[in-house]
Amino acid sequence: MSTATVPSPLRVACIGAGYFSQFHYGSWARMDGARLVGACDRDLAKARATGLPAYDDPARMLDELQPDLLDIILPPNAHAETIRMALASGVRRMICQKPFCRDLDEARAITDEAEALGAVVVVHENFRFQPWYRAVKAALADGVLGELQQVTFRLRPGDGQGPRAYLDRQPYFQQMERFLIHETAVHWVDTFRWLLGNPTHVYADLRRLNPAIRGEDAGIVLFDHTNGVRAIFDGNRHLDHAADNLRRTMGEALFEGTAGVMSLGGDGAVHLRRHGETGPEQLLPPDEWDGFGGDCVHALQSHVVSAFLNGTPLENSARDYLTVIGIEQAIYASAASGQKIELKG
Repeated sequence: MSTATVPSPLRVACIGAGYFSQFHYGSWARMDGARLVGACDRDLAKARATGLPAYDDPARMLDELQPDLLDIILPPNAHAETIRMALASGVRRMICQKPFCRDLDEARAITDEAEALGAVVVVHENFRFQPWYRAVKAALADGVLGELQQVTFRLRPGDGQGPRAYLDRQPYFQQMERFLIHETAVHWVDTFRWLLGNPTHVYADLRRLNPAIRGEDAGIVLFDHTNGVRAIFDGNRHLDHAADNLRRTMGEALFEGTAGVMSLGGDGAVHLRRHGETGPEQLLPPDEWDGFGGDCVHALQSHVVSAFLNGTPLENSARDYLTVIGIEQAIYASAASGQKIELKG
């Protein structure tokens, strides 16, 4: 990626000032390579609350500010329209929250349009940037588990019970027709493929437990990966796990191989128990970040700024992320048919 014409620091504008945007704004504010120049939200009071020049009209903000980088912090039904608006205004660098667009066809179309104009769109898929998964990736590369055979993640955020589930934080969750997989499990679709390579088959059994929401909120997904590795996503948003902050890891994980087992707990610590032994050794200490997910938002945004300014390799481009959406689509097809689905290409 050429850096010849990229200004430093990057002038960053944001569209969206809802609950999760606080982590975006907080990260940009402490980054040397970026400078916030504006915030937009249809609720002007929320945009003003950021302390930045505030707008409730995104087209006007883009025309007036001409940012170097646009951060789109909106639900999926607004992604394609916002990206097209940004492209029309001349913006050629964007980060867009996940889930990316409403479906695979829309995501593929907007990716084609952006690339045709030389624009780079990065999907804000940040879970692979959480420090515990980076530690797991390094340990797997070192071969500490021998032959990896199985990976299990148990999603247990404990936030899905009752008629007010999600209303205080992200109320649009209740109206999503596809919820557990489309909104949440995509994090582990992406993380599993980053750790293990793309799956070859998926099988899913999904269900809805809370009648106050439209979409599924529990289910199990089985992924077949190459070399005989299987990964299991076991999600239930009603149940919790042992953690002072249920949203730090959102659950617990095991990585099991012939030479040992790595475990991820709710405190963000990673431990290794070698095969035949009873006592674990610590590979990563408990997380002390009091924000979201081990400061993974900052890790992702720093990664993107480094790519634009320094030409370092870029993860999570929109083109690459189409694979995640394709796997998501196959998960829903499996749940509807009751059959294991082979993934093509």
